[in-house]
Amino acid sequence: MSTVSQTSASTSVPPVPHLLLAFAACAGPSWLTTLKAMPAAHTSHFAKLLQGMQLVATDTDDALSMSPPHERALARVHGLDVDGQRDGLIPWAAWEHEQRTQRAPDSETRAHSWAYVTPCHWLMGREHATLTDPDALALSEADSRALMAAMQVYFDADGIHLHYVAPQRWLAEGDVFRDLPTASLDRVLGRSVDPWLPAGSTGQTLRRLQNEMQMLLYTHPINDARTSQRQLPVNSIWFSGTGDLPAQGHRPAATPERQQLSAPRTLVDAALRDDWEAYAAAWAALDAREAKDWLSRQSAGEVVRLTLCGERSALTIESSPRSLRGRLAQFLKPKPLLGLLETL
Repeated sequence: MSTVSQTSASTSVPPVPHLLLAFAACAGPSWLTTLKAMPAAHTSHFAKLLQGMQLVATDTDDALSMSPPHERALARVHGLDVDGQRDGLIPWAAWEHEQRTQRAPDSETRAHSWAYVTPCHWLMGREHATLTDPDALALSEADSRALMAAMQVYFDADGIHLHYVAPQRWLAEGDVFRDLPTASLDRVLGRSVDPWLPAGSTGQTLRRLQNEMQMLLYTHPINDARTSQRQLPVNSIWFSGTGDLPAQGHRPAATPERQQLSAPRTLVDAALRDDWEAYAAAWAALDAREAKDWLSRQSAGEVVRLTLCGERSALTIESSPRSLRGRLAQFLKPKPLLGLLETL
């Protein structure tokens, strides 16, 4: 379970602009080399913005947690219970179902638990399988629905019902997901799947279903067609976002900045592809747009909030309302961004 601490500066405030950056820091030497090689101009607005801000919260776990820091931060914004849950049980799928149906579970009737199911391609190596980016499959809606229908027969035997949401994302409804931790896709993409598979006896059902789906997909006509067109086959699935939602009266309230949250994924997409040139370009684009806008608001006396997330920790910093320091931030000596990111 992550350790969260907040400073006295985190008092209740009206809705504020909140910029949340996942993968602002990454494991491995390529990230640090990239950041050190970036021209200062690529993050000049961030450097000035930091000068007028102070730390209000930290969240620390380790790089092997199934729920990464940016998902824990997003969950708190949306009023999902992170601190009282086991790792890997942020109920994203149940939350999305509630948002889509506008129906919250009441205290007397608990709905089934939910999970995301992602059709994907596992790259099979000599020693392990690597989960590749599902979006790279460019799976059509028709093919996705056909694959889901073929799989539903097998899921029925375990009391699981599949619901189509998008070509790369289905919702799965079933009691098996209630207390079953699963790893976020952002933890597994580009990595060996073995350490992240559902563990223990409770995960046995999902591991068996994955194996059954791999056998089903191996000879499926859709994959025959994809292979003939030199497209990667859909050869497995991934479960994530498991858990259930408590009744509305028994969960934290969504935080005020929910309505003004910005959580771009440009850094995530580049980092998970190991495309460090694109990663540096993403920082420059964020600096030119979001950071410039946040700096302008800060200089005008607004409270602005920034959450920087690595693979094990997250830091939330914000400016004080109508702070003279905040209004003068763009004229003060810039604060180095790299030093702060290295702590993540």
